[in-house]
Amino acid sequence: MPKRCSWVKMTNPLYVAYHDEEWGQPLHDDRALFELLCMETYQAGLSWETVLNKRQGFREVFYNYQAHRISEMTDEELEALLENPAIIRNRAKLFATRANAQAFLQIQKTFDSFDAYLWSFVEGKTIINDVPDYHLAPAKTALSEKLSQDLKKRGFKFTGPVAVLSFLQAAGLVDDHENDCEWKSGS
Repeated sequence: MPKRCSWVKMTNPLYVAYHDEEWGQPLHDDRALFELLCMETYQAGLSWETVLNKRQGFREVFYNYQAHRISEMTDEELEALLENPAIIRNRAKLFATRANAQAFLQIQKTFDSFDAYLWSFVEGKTIINDVPDYHLAPAKTALSEKLSQDLKKRGFKFTGPVAVLSFLQAAGLVDDHENDCEWKSGS
């Protein structure tokens, strides 16, 4: 059996697949980056397992994370989502998804892509951290605080430094796989 990060819940196939196929893989697709950022905003106060289990429902109600379509959703459309058991029914987070889509589109206009904007914070290269035990890894870093502040300045919601660090890890800008994980860069 391959050695994975200790946080992986082996009882949930979605969790295992997420770790093995997505988490920490350098991501450059704007739509996928937007989806991951939104997922991190949904996690505030909840477990990652809950978010993963609701992922497909979110993809369906948010047009597979097509930011231009989300940015045009009406208050009534967002309010109606509060009745949908396939997603996390938190009004503030649902409305934040629309605000984040609008801010995301503005970044795309300014920087040509969200990818270019985001990866400029790490000079285009994944930061590989020494993580002997995931429990010892910080919840936020100077990088996540800097990006969080910039995202908030640009109108993003639910993008505090802890959520942003989780996003940076998930999108592969930061490699925080445990040192003995087979998915660690250079393993």
